[in-house]
Amino acid sequence: MNSFPPGFVFGSATSSYQIEGAVDVDGRGESIWDRFSHTPGKVKGGDNGDIACDHYHRFAEDIALLQKLNVDAYRLSIAWPRILPTGSEATPNAKGLAFYDRIVDGLLEAGITPWVTLYHWDLPQALQDAGGWPSRGIIDPFVHFADVMSRHLGDRVKHWITHNEPWVVATLGYWNGEHAPGIKDPNAALKAAHHILLSHGKAVPVIRANSADSQVGITLNLTPGIPASGSEADRIACQQFDGFFNRWYLDPLHKRGYPADQVAHYEDEGHLPKGLDFVHDGDLETIAVDTDFLGINYYSRAIIRSDKVDEADNAPRTQAVPPPERCTDFGWEVWPDGLYDIMARLHHDYDSGDLVVTENGCAYSTEPDDDGRVKDARRVSYFDSHLRACLRCVTDGIPLTGYFAWSLLDNFEWAEGYEKRFGLTWVDFETGERRPKDSFRFFAEVAKTGTLPTW
Repeated sequence: MNSFPPGFVFGSATSSYQIEGAVDVDGRGESIWDRFSHTPGKVKGGDNGDIACDHYHRFAEDIALLQKLNVDAYRLSIAWPRILPTGSEATPNAKGLAFYDRIVDGLLEAGITPWVTLYHWDLPQALQDAGGWPSRGIIDPFVHFADVMSRHLGDRVKHWITHNEPWVVATLGYWNGEHAPGIKDPNAALKAAHHILLSHGKAVPVIRANSADSQVGITLNLTPGIPASGSEADRIACQQFDGFFNRWYLDPLHKRGYPADQVAHYEDEGHLPKGLDFVHDGDLETIAVDTDFLGINYYSRAIIRSDKVDEADNAPRTQAVPPPERCTDFGWEVWPDGLYDIMARLHHDYDSGDLVVTENGCAYSTEPDDDGRVKDARRVSYFDSHLRACLRCVTDGIPLTGYFAWSLLDNFEWAEGYEKRFGLTWVDFETGERRPKDSFRFFAEVAKTGTLPTW
């Protein structure tokens, strides 16, 4: 079977800081990514999101691209400091609200359903100065932000995602400092993860109250881990990776609390000097609020080799390091079976209910040739193979209901600057020109027909 069932959602996705630009326009406040990207040495090439794709001024052109892409839905995020410049004002910025009015109304006029992500990493700098996600004091401002946006757009937006990738926010932002705000403190990262999940749990009923008949969920980035060998050391390392990357977020969201084995590991490593003292009575019940779907961002698998034993003393590898030709420009292995595996696990082990691939894509650098065509055969192959994994999920009874390709546009790729290109559309970052790639045409045909090609 090459066809998706009726009602399966095909979409594409972006995020505010990666495409909007206009960082000091119409009352927008400073975000942690404005501060971080302007700090020397933090972003490759000294790049920043000041202009990015200039989506703030070219959104109508991008909605027209979405129409040509034949998608049912578009996943966008709201720039928190564009609405509440310091993060918690009682009165929101009217010009910021008006910008998202124009986008949402334009999408609906084009027959495209908006899916809104509230938090895609651009925290108002003022809230970071007050403690950021490691501070429990950030929860009420986030719920206030969710209240403002769902009151304002809730009559037109019926699909809401509270947070995008809590693991990235906590781990890259507060554990190893690769992302804004650039802090290196594992204990702060674990507190941040908890407060993100808790703010999600508190925001869900607020959104539902403001946006009748809406669907509300959260998006996690999940990565299946594979032991590099059959050794006990690799098995333990893989279990700890799974606890660190996947179960620390999946378990509390599914009424299981934080995984005991991972808590013990963090205590042994000194990352929880006072245990889970930041978890208050009732927190875990709040986090485990029922949602309407779980969003999953999938990019690759991880082959786990223990660093607790010398290589010479470990068992021979049964999983080889992937060769460069099987990897994207990020060095991530192309492994579509992992998408199926993670969905099957969510369905069978967690009974997660409806699942949506809210991001899936690949970084490959391709430029227009002499006739202006952007040939990106590897990206076409990537989307084809991962869509086939999605179709396998549906065929096997896994409740996968939609797929959002990352990304509509080449954009500001966080700490990588403009070096890594994920877009279905090539962007000239000097002129802002958009040019659909071959992968755009491939995805547009699949979205139109609901059918994968027979090669």
